Amino acid sequence: MKAMNKDNPKYNDCIERASQLYERKGDFRTPFMRDYNRIIFTTAYRRLKHKTQVFFAPDNDHICTRAEHVNLVESISYTIAYQLGLNTELTRAISAGHDLGHAPFGHGGEKILSSLSIKHGLEPFWHEKNSLHLIDDLCLLEDDQHIEHNLDLTYAVRDGIIAHCGEVNQRRIKPRDEKIDLKAFKSPGLYQPYTLEGCVVKISDKIAYLARDIEDAWNLHILNEEDMKSLIEEINTVVPGLFKAINNGTVVNYFIQDVIHNSTKDYIGLSNEAFEIMKIFMKFNYQKIYEIKKVKIHTQYVQLILESLFSFLYEYGQHDNFVLDLKKDAERYPLIINHYLKWLTRYSTLLHDERYQNHIVYDFENDSLALAKSIIDYLSGMTDHFIIDAFDELLAYR
Repeated sequence: MKAMNKDNPKYNDCIERASQLYERKGDFRTPFMRDYNRIIFTTAYRRLKHKTQVFFAPDNDHICTRAEHVNLVESISYTIAYQLGLNTELTRAISAGHDLGHAPFGHGGEKILSSLSIKHGLEPFWHEKNSLHLIDDLCLLEDDQHIEHNLDLTYAVRDGIIAHCGEVNQRRIKPRDEKIDLKAFKSPGLYQPYTLEGCVVKISDKIAYLARDIEDAWNLHILNEEDMKSLIEEINTVVPGLFKAINNGTVVNYFIQDVIHNSTKDYIGLSNEAFEIMKIFMKFNYQKIYEIKKVKIHTQYVQLILESLFSFLYEYGQHDNFVLDLKKDAERYPLIINHYLKWLTRYSTLLHDERYQNHIVYDFENDSLALAKSIIDYLSGMTDHFIIDAFDELLAYR
């Protein structure tokens, strides 16, 4: 296999950035190492520890959060890439950034933000595209002069992030040949990643959540012994005696080994048997975990929170003195309003500060959709805990 290094014909395309990053004397990092560092230094990466993976705002510290999922994807993709002789620095960077754009409350929150986006004239919200939006436009880092700039990551990392969609069942993932404008992605999974490393992260994403979600559901008493027994029996009809126990270790090990033995220089793949077993896991998880009544009730709760907060801020945008009225009410609603004003200071034409030399994202003078965009982005970046506290402000009497 040709790793994404200097002897790969795609390499120059893959390390391309929109503009040249500043350099520090003696910096020994490769372009992909530098991307990894830039991602993990962002506030968006830090907030993953308080964002839902599947089970919302758990009191149980042992239930998987979005941060743990990202770390698990990084571990799995590193193992596969290392064994296949691919570029582990690239898989590490893609893995670290692949879920930065997830909404609070997991996929339930994502669906509601998408509905709000469409209702207000925007494109549908989906986390892969939002992850790219974050690393291109919203994640900022300070330079040596306390001036904040966009991340300006390499093409290969940006591509792997928007192309990582793990919801589609594929036995083989073959990288596309052409370098494209990543804004051409209009829906999840529309194009394959440009690199084999991106394909590794894509399959690792699915491997990471299959058994981990089952472990959490078991620990939360959503699954019982009969559920687990029936799952093992169905899997063993494909490969007799394959599993005696279903847990993260056994399942991750099985799929990692299968990917390593069934990938080639042209694609990252699974055996026929492993692909069938993966589909059994997916069907089981949807029926027993993702679509149960508790999840539907939780979605109604999330809808109330997100729609209420969106409407609260959107109403201010209908005022002639939009910013002035926000500032007047900031003492009554310090969390939701003060942080939104800081958001506008970073990214809008209304309050932009010279400390921020990043892209202007919301042009309120020339873009009639700037208000809706700014609120959707603001809400999508919140953690579960913060957004609940912000919602509680709307209910409190002061």
